[in-house]
Amino acid sequence: MPSATALWANLTLPVQDALHYADGTSHAVALTPATPTGFTVPAPCPPEADPSRVSSVDGLAAVGPGGRGLLWAGEGSYGSEGFIARLTPDRNLTWAMFFTDSNPFTRIHLAGGTATFASTSGTRRTVHIEDPALPSAAPTLRARHAR
Repeated sequence: MPSATALWANLTLPVQDALHYADGTSHAVALTPATPTGFTVPAPCPPEADPSRVSSVDGLAAVGPGGRGLLWAGEGSYGSEGFIARLTPDRNLTWAMFFTDSNPFTRIHLAGGTATFASTSGTRRTVHIEDPALPSAAPTLRARHAR
């Protein structure tokens, strides 16, 4: 499977509930609606994905966090899919999350360093915009891997 950055250049992502970083690392996510974020990132591991299973992504909502790039959200190729992403000021990938059963994300509420993305089905995903894997008070996922 090409890296998320390579796929993002064609506005596609793997069809799997996963978090992808620009450095090429990916992590499967478990949907946990009872948590504040709506998902958890289990023990770090790359998602297993069939290289032929990719979805086009199309943005439906955008918010600029004060000159630090863009938060972007929208839909995949099928009606049940949605994605959320953070882009650099020149629109390159910082991170992206794809969800197979969220429905398209159409609203973004930014409050400081946290963003809540809402879909047409009422699904909500709340993330720290610097590292969506962990709450803002915890060390970043990359910092945990560096130990």
